[in-house]
Amino acid sequence: MDIQQARVITAMVTPFDQENKVDNEKLKKLIEYLISTGTEGIVVGGTTGESPTLSHDEKLGLYQKTVEYVAGRVPIIAGTGSNNTAETISFTQEVEKISGIDAALVVTPYYNKPNQVGLFAHFEAVAKSTTLPIIVYNVPGRTSVSIDPETTIRLSAIDNLIGIKECAGLDAMSYIISHTPEDFLVYTGEDNLSLPAKAIGANGVISVASQVFGKEMTDMYDALENGQMKTAAEISADLLPKMDSLFSVPSPAPTKFLLNHSGVDVGGLRLPLVDCTREEKERILTICNL
Repeated sequence: MDIQQARVITAMVTPFDQENKVDNEKLKKLIEYLISTGTEGIVVGGTTGESPTLSHDEKLGLYQKTVEYVAGRVPIIAGTGSNNTAETISFTQEVEKISGIDAALVVTPYYNKPNQVGLFAHFEAVAKSTTLPIIVYNVPGRTSVSIDPETTIRLSAIDNLIGIKECAGLDAMSYIISHTPEDFLVYTGEDNLSLPAKAIGANGVISVASQVFGKEMTDMYDALENGQMKTAAEISADLLPKMDSLFSVPSPAPTKFLLNHSGVDVGGLRLPLVDCTREEKERILTICNL
């Protein structure tokens, strides 16, 4: 599948063993599960994959194994961004050498809080340093900085800067969709906006919830594309509280819990994240009807 056709792209968790090391056997089983339940693309080494706690070498190994296990069935987007432009360039160039990676997801620089001029310069420098297609990741809730839609529109003119994962809401997405080339990819990064984002012309969602509700989400998009808006809306209404429950404690703790509960063993979390408490687990299971 071409990345342009992918609607539901899963921001994949990173499976760990009992010693909290990356577990490749669990990774293989997780990938098979995701593809079988509707995932049309995979983000590896993103925030949901606990990338802040993965070492440089762990990331490269994880990306190589993901390519091996996916075996060309769906596009793979690898997280390569940081708040250090030179480091982002260096790592993206390393990832570019892994045959089978289709694009790099590059987050807005966090903590040092650049202005719009700095944000544009950062992404321009990264994009011009590599032949790997770049997808911008705008997530102000985590980085304390947001790319203005006008800056994104300017960035869309760069040849290999192919899209954005936008977490600044529907207004920003709508404006970007209306003012960028038709082939510029726009994904919402907010699960609860999966349906409205697609309805206003976004390509789809880069999703946490699709790890647990992948079939329902693809059914929702199928219904929307077949003109069955009422059915799509009903699926969305059923999913919304379930999606919200996945963020009721720091992500990806609820998602890892539900995967483990469903028989897809992905292990625990690395500090500073911790597992859900018993009460939190019971509440999540009740909301998700599991």
